Amino acid sequence: MKLVIKMGLFNKIKKMFAKEETVVEERREDVTDDSFEKETGEMEKPVTRGSEEIKIYEKGLSKSRENFVSKLINLTNKYHEVTEDYFDELEEILIMADIGVNTVMDFMDRLRARVRHEHITDPDSLKEIIVDELFIIYVNDEVIVNKINYSATKPTVILFVGVNGVGKTTTIAKLADKMISEGKKVKMIAGDTFRAGATKQLQEWAERVGASFTGRGEGTDPSSVIYDGLEEALNDGTDVVLIDTAGRLQNKVNLMNELEKINRVIGKVVADAPHETLLIIDATTGQNGISQAKAFKEITDVTGIVLTKLDGTAKGGIVLAIKEQVGIPVKYIGLGERKEDLQVFDVEKYIYGLFKDMM
Repeated sequence: MKLVIKMGLFNKIKKMFAKEETVVEERREDVTDDSFEKETGEMEKPVTRGSEEIKIYEKGLSKSRENFVSKLINLTNKYHEVTEDYFDELEEILIMADIGVNTVMDFMDRLRARVRHEHITDPDSLKEIIVDELFIIYVNDEVIVNKINYSATKPTVILFVGVNGVGKTTTIAKLADKMISEGKKVKMIAGDTFRAGATKQLQEWAERVGASFTGRGEGTDPSSVIYDGLEEALNDGTDVVLIDTAGRLQNKVNLMNELEKINRVIGKVVADAPHETLLIIDATTGQNGISQAKAFKEITDVTGIVLTKLDGTAKGGIVLAIKEQVGIPVKYIGLGERKEDLQVFDVEKYIYGLFKDMM
């Protein structure tokens, strides 16, 4: 996805979703009270605005929206003109949204410059500019790659890293389910042989979603398990291999050595693999998640981030902080417990889900 923002993103998103709402309203008018029931034998389902994905973003970001946007609206209502007191309170709101201190400082400098250059005095006029500038920070005239890098030859190998407790295993299962629904043959490999019960947990998920599975006993060398699983994948026509790993970040040296060995083994069995290394981060950990991202970036080649449990935090600004401070794109976000709630990250849907009450 290439999204280049100069200014006017607020209005672009507002018009895009307003148009979608109009289309859905027109569809509603075309449906008589009993037409759906006559055609399907079921009671008519309510027509809601937007696609299912947009609804998931709206619901999943409700905590962040209620906390962050309500404070921005209150700030706008509080001040009749843009003053240093206004800027100070705005700065505090942004920091509390977990956007990150350095990111906020840069943002405030840019905002002050625009206010001076454009002679803005009305705080209400700043709402659109705030949205634009925040997401200019995210996109920064870059080509944002938010899709999986599938290999031209089978299998595509995806390595998952992250500390324990961030939702790594369930994320693997949800991604496997998505890929299987798209017609892909998926294999899960239990490369976390350190945590008690990790192999059994992944095996149970594989059985639930219909993926094949390779695992060994606790304490087995993870590289040997991964080697066997990749050999099986080459022989049985597997399309995608999803590999779990241990998350012992407290001992970075051991983890680095383990991941280096795993990467060497993967590359020997499947050329140019792993094709993706996805870091799983729990959004509710806030700035600690940023620290994890920086640490993993030092010890392995992370190609994308999966941000889980975003629905469980009021600090949705962490998406901006990760991109600004770590420089790794967010590829998926978790917005709930259901498998449908793991969504490919879409910056426009994210903007809408976070700022819809200002639009």
